[in-house]
Amino acid sequence: MDDALIRAVTLETGLPERGVRAVIELSASGATVPFIARYRKEATGELDEEEIRGILEAKEKTAALWKRRESILDSLKERDLLSADLEKALCQATTLSELEDLYLPFRPKRKTRASTAREAGLEPLAELLVSGRCDDVDAAAADFIDPDKGITSVGDALGGARDIIAETISESAAVRACLRELFARKAMFSAISVKKRCEEDPKGSARFRDYFDWNEAVKGVAGHRVLAVRRGAALGFLRWHLLPSEEEALLSVKHLSMRVGGVPSSLEASEGPHTPLHGEAAKQVSSAAEDAYSRLLAPSMETELKSVLVARAEEESILRFGENLRELLLQPPLGPRSVLALDPGLRTGCKLAVISAGGELLEHDVIYPLPPQNQKAGAARRVLELIAQYDIEAVAVGNGTGGRESVDFLKEAGLPASVSVVSVDESGASVYSASPLAREEFPDQDVTVRGAVSIGRRLQDPLAELVKIDPKSIGVGQYQHDVDQKALKKALDQTVESCVNNVGVELNSASVRLLSYVSGIGEKLASSLIAFRNGNGPFQSRSQLLSVPGLGPKAYEQAAGFLRIRGANNPLDASAVHPERYALVEKMAATVGVSVGDLIGDDNKARSTIDLTSYMDEHTGMATLRDIMAELEKPGRDPRSPFELFSFDEGVRSPEDLREGMVLPGIVTNITSFGAFVDIGVHQDGLVHISHLADHFVKDPAEVVRLKQQVQVKVISVDLERRRIGLSMKRE
Repeated sequence: MDDALIRAVTLETGLPERGVRAVIELSASGATVPFIARYRKEATGELDEEEIRGILEAKEKTAALWKRRESILDSLKERDLLSADLEKALCQATTLSELEDLYLPFRPKRKTRASTAREAGLEPLAELLVSGRCDDVDAAAADFIDPDKGITSVGDALGGARDIIAETISESAAVRACLRELFARKAMFSAISVKKRCEEDPKGSARFRDYFDWNEAVKGVAGHRVLAVRRGAALGFLRWHLLPSEEEALLSVKHLSMRVGGVPSSLEASEGPHTPLHGEAAKQVSSAAEDAYSRLLAPSMETELKSVLVARAEEESILRFGENLRELLLQPPLGPRSVLALDPGLRTGCKLAVISAGGELLEHDVIYPLPPQNQKAGAARRVLELIAQYDIEAVAVGNGTGGRESVDFLKEAGLPASVSVVSVDESGASVYSASPLAREEFPDQDVTVRGAVSIGRRLQDPLAELVKIDPKSIGVGQYQHDVDQKALKKALDQTVESCVNNVGVELNSASVRLLSYVSGIGEKLASSLIAFRNGNGPFQSRSQLLSVPGLGPKAYEQAAGFLRIRGANNPLDASAVHPERYALVEKMAATVGVSVGDLIGDDNKARSTIDLTSYMDEHTGMATLRDIMAELEKPGRDPRSPFELFSFDEGVRSPEDLREGMVLPGIVTNITSFGAFVDIGVHQDGLVHISHLADHFVKDPAEVVRLKQQVQVKVISVDLERRRIGLSMKRE
């Protein structure tokens, strides 16, 4: 392992070098992040998943920087352009922008005004103008008149010289560094409407009305505003700029350019005493500096700053989406109970699906209790028949069109008191029902039945069902379709992987998609596991995994601790204790004179007599021992919260029913940088702006609310025309 890389990543992350080295080495050997975090705590110093991912990302970033540096050095060496000072500067650069600034003057480029002037032999004139030795500018320029080269006048010669000076200024690392800092510190974020486009599509432009005349400092601009304006610009409704005061920018450029000896090179300091140019030569250089800024530097710096702001905004959006997705996936499960799922429909009827405690489809039907048919009596009889026949414990109702009305129908149908009626978020259910995975699961059923099954299973186990759907279709993001899709997919896959392994997976009932997210498995091995299970019956032990074709010792090491086998002969197979620690637990049991099974359970007296310090060695520390004891207390424990019922206000059904001042129950459906959206049962989520989330200042909405949290909100505004509902969670 490269010690220099370890040191660089340690410096970048600020984490202990020992942990950084362990993470990089373990990852290089094929270990996954969940495995490292859970089962290699002694090696890493108990780093968590976020810290481990940070180390791996810093490693990739550092490696990319080094690779680019080597590429630049090789290019300069091949063209015999690498001086000792330039090589030193390149090796000391710590960011890609520094590297590119240093390389810019030497980068092969297409034909420019400056290159044309150089071909015409005007570089000596440019050097003379900035040297401080030119007293008669016109006389000096006259010596370079050459009609054969297109230089027919003094004006042509001076213009070409200025082009050379302007390009030199624009390629100066010192000038670019100074302007980059100025843009970041003092640029204004501004947007204006494109009137013609807005007049052509007034409805489309209405979404961006807030930005038709927008102006704020770049330093404080929120990421969601950057993404909103960028979307508006992409659709042609807006133009946007990021520029500081032109006067201040020009002063900075001229301060560095108007000096005897020329523009500071990439290797010179930008500050320090220097002799200013004077006379007519100074006017020529000043004009070139103005041209350099307006034609070359301002567009370049603005484009670069836009890229920085957009990248930052996308990173924030992706992070927010990941946080929301984590909360959604870790919703409390109803658990393995028999469920009747109802997918509401008006004209086409409500689809029913009976789901067993194990998630199997037992029966399906269609009822018509809603308008226009209104066949409530017959629908109620059918629902009661299914509940009695299959010992149904809960009814899951999709929250789409007709959802509230379907819940009302069920509450009036005379259901047994023991049967709960639960509204279930059906976002993405239609995407799943038409997917290849759904067709594979239910080849003989149409999309309506598959959708109902998905709703029922979401109530039983949200995590197991939602992993089957593209996260972007679940509706908990912020401008998720506008961000880097590769980066988004990577982040969301990591989130799903983290959640699945945090909860653990029941090996004998898990779908291929759920298994594919288990540490060390992936899609190919997941399919092999399912095929082996179908051909050989349920797994009886974790050790059987080694008989699955393609699943070798490394995959077994990575996956085994996250797979559960309920009812296995070895009770540890149903826990998060890794098989590599089974011998240790058996030793503990033997020491206190009981079986392994006798060590398991709440308030276990035998377990309480174990002296953990006596089991510590160079590979097993107190962190691992504590984890083992926690698992023995509650083997295979589910980290998710207990399931809770929720009901909307019975008197509120549509936005037209809302009045300012109403206090209503709601469920948080999405969290963004600017606030939280809350479902209050009117088929249109309301927004609790960040300024209305609490009585105190809130910097990040995630500090005070979480996805699917049940909250009380006050209606503070209703805009029926724009379908906007303003809510508040303030107490005052």
